[in-house]
Amino acid sequence: MKYRKDRLGNDVSLLGFGCMRFTTKAGKIDFEKAESEIMRSIELGVNYFDTAYAYAGSEALIGEIFEKNNVRDKIRIATKLPHYMIKSETDPEKFFSEELRRLRTDHVNYYLMHMLTDVKTWERLCNLGIKEWIEEKRAAGQIEQIGFSYHGNSDMFIELLNAYDWDFCQIQYNYLDENSQAGVTGLKAAAEKGIPVVIMEPLRGGRLVNNLPKAALDAFKKYPIQRTPAEWGLRWLWEQPEVTCVLSGMNSIEMVEENCRIASEVEDHELTEEDRKLYKTVIDAIESKMKVGCTGCRYCMPCPKNVDIPGVFAAYNRRASDGYANSFREYYMCTALRKDYTGPANCVGCGKCEKHCPQNIEIRKELKNAKRALEDPIYLIAKKFGPLVMKY
Repeated sequence: MKYRKDRLGNDVSLLGFGCMRFTTKAGKIDFEKAESEIMRSIELGVNYFDTAYAYAGSEALIGEIFEKNNVRDKIRIATKLPHYMIKSETDPEKFFSEELRRLRTDHVNYYLMHMLTDVKTWERLCNLGIKEWIEEKRAAGQIEQIGFSYHGNSDMFIELLNAYDWDFCQIQYNYLDENSQAGVTGLKAAAEKGIPVVIMEPLRGGRLVNNLPKAALDAFKKYPIQRTPAEWGLRWLWEQPEVTCVLSGMNSIEMVEENCRIASEVEDHELTEEDRKLYKTVIDAIESKMKVGCTGCRYCMPCPKNVDIPGVFAAYNRRASDGYANSFREYYMCTALRKDYTGPANCVGCGKCEKHCPQNIEIRKELKNAKRALEDPIYLIAKKFGPLVMKY
């Protein structure tokens, strides 16, 4: 495992463990499976673990695993304050105390304002005394470094960078988002200020691995250097020295070992001009097929009317990239093969989802488009029998 430095000079593993998408069994996180994956990652040198108050069951799970295996002093925990739930000056302490209890620790190494959207959001927190509260936590040794996670454009990201003396930040960044979101402009702006950058959505919610268009897969297969799509995606990030740590939501031992191998081999500025031409070919192939730029982050959820928004969009995009049969199966499973239908016909247009979408997708409009494309007569007939076949 290779490491880069945080703002205090601590070693941070190039690969971080994203603790949002553990495998579930019977509706609960599979503890034994998650424990084996986490402990194997620690054996291979991973020391950065990212969770959040809003990740259901995550903080409590990793807290139990770290305590049980006595590894708290070997790892560094990053978790997040749900600023969107802060209504009064006492709320930060309430949420933070609960997080410490869940994590079974007396301090957090990296604490983020979760998904800051703009400077006004930060200013609202400042008016509620957040800066004073942060300094109290620092002085007490309960928070080591403070940062923020962000989805949005590069201009606002830079405004946020300049709004406070941050220790680090977290952005969505991958070869498909080089010039969107905070993008390479934001990455370099943070580096110029000496602010380490943690990367989320490095493979765009799996989009850069699963269900790639045939033209993209063919480009990878024909290239003289043979790597998996995941390895190409990770190497694109790690060869940039401005990237401090890349989060991966690993849910198999094989994935842990493979990602750790890559993180032990990669070199700064290793990509050639021919490599970059390959990425351009793959990007063109992906963009020619994509209908909705959904990453599956699930910030739009839960829908008050029980629409499975990420599931619908995944099937909608798959219709374009993988054809009718694969998209029909995926859409049928995520909407009809359940006790209660979870498709776009449930949408009442309240717009709650759009307020939380990091990609600024016009969700209500795209749900209507998805419904028109996916709910054909065959689907409608099959939908009648879904609840009789299997109940979720």
